[in-house]
Amino acid sequence: MSVEDFDVVVAGGGPGGSTVATLVAMQGHRVLLLEKEVFPRYQIGESLLPATVHGVCRMLGVADELAGAGFPIKRGGTFRWGARPEPWTFHFGISAKMAGSTSHAYQVERARFDEILLNNAKSKGVVVREGCSVHDVVEDGERVTGAKYTDPDGNEREVSARFVIDASGNKSRLYSKVGGSRNYSEFFRSLALFGYFEGGKRLPEPVSGNILSVAFDNGWFWYIPLSDTLTSVGAVVRREDADKIQGDREKALNALIAECPLISEYLSNATRVTTGKYGELRVRKDYSYQQETYWRPGMVLVGDAACFVDPVFSSGVHLATYSALLAARSINSVLAGDLDEKTALNEFEARYRREYGVFYEFLVSFYQMNVNEESYFWQAKKVTQNQSTDIESFVELIGGVSSGETALTAADRIAARSAEFAAAVDEMAGGDGDNMVPMFKSTVVKQAMQEAGQVQMKALLGEDAEPELPLFPGGLVTSPDGMKWLPHHPA
Repeated sequence: MSVEDFDVVVAGGGPGGSTVATLVAMQGHRVLLLEKEVFPRYQIGESLLPATVHGVCRMLGVADELAGAGFPIKRGGTFRWGARPEPWTFHFGISAKMAGSTSHAYQVERARFDEILLNNAKSKGVVVREGCSVHDVVEDGERVTGAKYTDPDGNEREVSARFVIDASGNKSRLYSKVGGSRNYSEFFRSLALFGYFEGGKRLPEPVSGNILSVAFDNGWFWYIPLSDTLTSVGAVVRREDADKIQGDREKALNALIAECPLISEYLSNATRVTTGKYGELRVRKDYSYQQETYWRPGMVLVGDAACFVDPVFSSGVHLATYSALLAARSINSVLAGDLDEKTALNEFEARYRREYGVFYEFLVSFYQMNVNEESYFWQAKKVTQNQSTDIESFVELIGGVSSGETALTAADRIAARSAEFAAAVDEMAGGDGDNMVPMFKSTVVKQAMQEAGQVQMKALLGEDAEPELPLFPGGLVTSPDGMKWLPHHPA
């Protein structure tokens, strides 16, 4: 059996795998991506964050394609959550880091979105082979030196590489090869039952594309508009209430919808899709976990292969693409001979654990249902150690930009005058939806709007970029193009 040789082999062609493969190939390295499915294929996780759309996807070169794909625009989120009986809404544009043209994300059909990223990887020089299942790694002592896979004809193949990246998701067959165990959270052990509906109600403009998250006695619902008529609807219940989704899934979902008046209202004139890729009612374990270690010599875990957190804030694709960006920087730095492997990959792991950790810690407090949204905003500021206002800290965490990395904000941010930004916020706040009124009457929100309106935005990349500081004492900083790590030399 002949053994091919590459610089990097990636297992998994989802957002994490496509991102890391593309960013490494863009530096001139030889990359092979192996995906067990044939795209397009179904996947859950349909709500994106601005950090992915305007940060990672712009670095990948697909931001304009996404903008033209017709995906519903997500300007923030709407929650019926906590002590307040009425729904409340937040806008990404409240944060100066996501102001103006970058104050939105998209709701995406993952089959289309993932295929865009995979095709982009091909166009950037990645060798992509679909229908190929990676089932083991090749080892030489402590180091991983390659991967073993089965090709579409059932033949066993082997490939050697400087690095093997596991981006094959929560059902990974490789993650244990890095060593250590997968530690599950006792707090977040949920089950999700979900399906798709045609003709469901929409939130009022300008937030009709928002995800609607609604808590009820036994859990919470997501309600994600994927087009003018198609909606992804899922019920997440606690492990102790798993009996509610056993047996007939149709009856189970209908019963859960009946327990939640707001979702019942939104689906009152809708019909469930029963054919095609959206016709199945699916169940998924949304158990939160993280691997004891994210890398070993020659091998790196990204996305759900490394960790997963409760999906209420739609952080899955963000964590996958952000970890892929971090891993790509580390690998690019090592392959270029700029840094040793341990230094580069310790930076990757520390930053990825930090991002996972702030979502996890905040989510623990978010499940306290006896408080109002101002308490959640304060908690977000606490866990992110953000210098911004409470509401901005909340929005920046939810938007995926709480790390402060310039690469996660717009690569082509145009400086916006404070008056223009204030006018945009005022227009947003003047929407007709009654559901927004409680939010915008909040003193803390008004204060944040006034402060954000006074911010004179600067271009965040190029000569006008703010000097970056290490995220951790003695850590590394990002190269100007965002593709590698650099040692930090204080002025």
